[in-house]
Amino acid sequence: MLNKKLIGLSSILFVMIVWGSSYPVTKIIINDVPPLTLAFLRCSIGALTLLGLFFISKDKPVKAYFNDVPWLAIVCMGLTGVTGFYFFFNLSAQLTSASVGSLIQGFIPVCIALFAAIFLKEKLSAAQINGIIISLIGVVLIGFLAPNNNDVPNSTRGNLYMIVAILAWAAYTIISKKVAQLNPFLITSLSSLAGALFLLPAALFENRLHGWPVIHLNSWLVILYLGIISSGVCYLLYNQSLKVLTAAQVGNFANLDPVVGLFIALVFLHDKVNLLQIAGAVLVLAGIVLSTGKSRSVH
Repeated sequence: MLNKKLIGLSSILFVMIVWGSSYPVTKIIINDVPPLTLAFLRCSIGALTLLGLFFISKDKPVKAYFNDVPWLAIVCMGLTGVTGFYFFFNLSAQLTSASVGSLIQGFIPVCIALFAAIFLKEKLSAAQINGIIISLIGVVLIGFLAPNNNDVPNSTRGNLYMIVAILAWAAYTIISKKVAQLNPFLITSLSSLAGALFLLPAALFENRLHGWPVIHLNSWLVILYLGIISSGVCYLLYNQSLKVLTAAQVGNFANLDPVVGLFIALVFLHDKVNLLQIAGAVLVLAGIVLSTGKSRSVH
């Protein structure tokens, strides 16, 4: 059990480092590839990667895996963690800076703790409630009160989209935890495929006037990284980690997301942050420490 937990912790650490890079990496090509088209391509490649891993790893006939498949949960996972998350994630990347978007991602573990209390009956302590409130204040400070130092089209709307994406991800995590005892290859593959299919109408609508864009080699390399590694391998590792770790433990590792994303945004994209945004980030991190503490389950 200790080895399984160590593997789970190592896996989720790798996942969060990769996902921390996703927002600034997406910013690199968001002006070359329309956001909803990028979401569809990324998620389609991720789904195909997962299906390939599933067929390679299967140890019994495919039909045997489809006994008692929770189709409703799979559809909900696809709608929340794939369609909904990347729909708003990419729209956010088009409208706000990589540094601010990455900082707002720090709200993910707080949302997971809140959703776990509501849907998994994990009782929140007074400290955790205070942590959620402190984090909310920090997010508002980062995304809506502090002046933006970067040349972005509409940071307020972009920041709102990022918050919606975070809510969708928290919902995905809770649903995934409820079906964590099932085969992670199959569940993750099917939910990713469902999410990609739900994104297809949005991508078609986005390109209805000018047709599909011409995508250059550098952009394809970024899309392949986001699809194969970030949306394929990491989704599988994330759901495997949920088999041996609690939702709160997984949420705690999401603290790395804004750290990695902010580092990349500042060093490679030359973004800037101001004192109010730094103060907001400190509040978010302080709230995370309080809100993702050990909670008691209600049975």
